[in-house]
Amino acid sequence: MFDRSKKGEHALLIQPHSGRLEEEVLEEFTDLARSAGASIAATITARMEYPNPSTLIGSGKLEEVKAAADATGADLILVNHSLSPVQERNLERFLERRVIDRTGLILDIFAQRAHSHEGKLQVELAQLRHLATRLVRGWTHLERQRGGSIGLRGPGETQLETDRRLLQKRVEQLQKRLEKVEVQRNQMRRARVRSELPRVALVGYTNAGKSTLFNALTGAEAYAADQLFATLDPTVRRIALPGGHVVLADTVGFVRDLPHELVAAFRSTLSEAREADLLLHLVDAADPLREERIAQVDEVLQAVGAGDLPQMLVFNKIDRIEGAEVRHDAQDGIPDASRRERVWISARDGRGLDLLQAALGKRLGLQHVTGTVRIPPGAGRLRSRLHDLEVVRSEQADEEGWLIEVDIPIAEAEKLAGGRDGEAIRALLPERAPEW
Repeated sequence: MFDRSKKGEHALLIQPHSGRLEEEVLEEFTDLARSAGASIAATITARMEYPNPSTLIGSGKLEEVKAAADATGADLILVNHSLSPVQERNLERFLERRVIDRTGLILDIFAQRAHSHEGKLQVELAQLRHLATRLVRGWTHLERQRGGSIGLRGPGETQLETDRRLLQKRVEQLQKRLEKVEVQRNQMRRARVRSELPRVALVGYTNAGKSTLFNALTGAEAYAADQLFATLDPTVRRIALPGGHVVLADTVGFVRDLPHELVAAFRSTLSEAREADLLLHLVDAADPLREERIAQVDEVLQAVGAGDLPQMLVFNKIDRIEGAEVRHDAQDGIPDASRRERVWISARDGRGLDLLQAALGKRLGLQHVTGTVRIPPGAGRLRSRLHDLEVVRSEQADEEGWLIEVDIPIAEAEKLAGGRDGEAIRALLPERAPEW
């Protein structure tokens, strides 16, 4: 067997295609490789009508790849296609280099990007599930029988079986730890639900600008960079909109052919999208394949149980399109329900953010009322609640309590009016027509 290089950063890319090579697909694969930390030695396209069951590509193309790798000094082969364990093993034997398919590459990027405890557990679980089918890859010692030699006597199982048993044990440990983390996340989510603030989740294709928009709307400092999968760990903040507050969650970006192992491992993270009241589906307006990207994100949302949630399409990066202007294509009057409300913005320079916030407030029904209320001295809890909601414009204290000017969402006012000391708030609410 060959000696694997421990560097693995000088990569030769193989882009299979069925006759029509899309430059955008190859460009995305190159970005994935660079995001993983690889330098590109060369790129070879391989026409593939039918995948070769043993090596994916034909023998002639294999010889070409081997010669190119020798000439460029590439120590890693990256294939923009899913490989079976047999294909991966055979390619490594022939090319005498490490071979990683698209799934393995994305898993590696996720391993580099995960920072939270939960994110690291999820990535490791996905990697182990992927590795489970590839334990025999390039390791002859895995076929040795245990027992019969000094120091190696045991239950008689092969080393491969032992490794699989240990791997399965680790998978079970990770699943239990993730279940505990998910319980904690659900408790936090239930607390947000009890506050009854509308929940909005940012979703979209990777590198569409979700974290940049999140920072612009919340004033947070979530990591944002011009690279694929810059964000893995979800961040949640409360933001003010015209008419009230909402909870906004930034989520992991999607990509075409997202590995099933990752979709399964990140279900708890993606539940931020699954349990939202509205999805802000962010799209790179300058991407020539933007309609295809929309469809691919919709496919992943469907896979995680969020496909039927209401969406607002936000076309970002209009600063990259000459002559593009901020605009809002409202849904009102559109008979075709499949045509979603669209807002065109630039999160980087802040253009259109006020329009987006207004559209969000209207879409979520955040109507509000303003006025002055008299809070008696014994209703300090109500006064404290108004301050917690950040709806107090001004306040004056006297012998009779507090005179407070408020700007409050109707939904919040109705909740307070129904509680103790709510009489002071009821005067703000419009009279409702009687129900017949």
